[in-house]
Amino acid sequence: MTGASPRAHEVLRAAGSTGALQLTLDYGQRLLRRRRVTCDDGTAVLVDLAETVSLDAGDALVLDDGRQVDIAAAAEPLLEVRGDLPRLAWHIGNRHAPCRIEADRLLIQRDAVMARMLAQLGAETREVVEPFTPEGGAYGQGRTMGHSHGPEGGHEHGHDHSHGNGHSHSHGHGHSHDHGHSHDHSHSHDHD
Repeated sequence: MTGASPRAHEVLRAAGSTGALQLTLDYGQRLLRRRRVTCDDGTAVLVDLAETVSLDAGDALVLDDGRQVDIAAAAEPLLEVRGDLPRLAWHIGNRHAPCRIEADRLLIQRDAVMARMLAQLGAETREVVEPFTPEGGAYGQGRTMGHSHGPEGGHEHGHDHSHGNGHSHSHGHGHSHDHGHSHDHSHSHDHD
């Protein structure tokens, strides 16, 4: 291809297949703002969005010339989890790990520490390679990214979090969680 690459400047959510260009990305690659990507047919595209977005399979990027680039989820190494799913999902969520929830199984990214923890909780696990499309965040932001709570997206939000049991610890990014007993992880910075 000669000349400048077409530029993607907009995202269409749940656009479905347009029959145009397709871009297959894994879960980590689907979080982007500005990056040169190569579509499945070899077409180079400059993604140049106003803000960082989490793309889902079925979304589309809109190019300056009006064409659309369909987003597909790439197969990637995952851990299939079976067992007491509500309990296991709670433990996975408590660690802020992305998780795909299905009626008879959970899917998470492969992680040896998580696999050991889940085994200790009685889970049956199996390594699989599949597209990963985990649940979005509780506040409609499309991805669970730390402790951001809503559209402001920042970590500084002037309140403590309580998960019960009165235990408090810092996550090292501007707030703490309350769980029943304290740990001293103090550091100094202003909260203006």
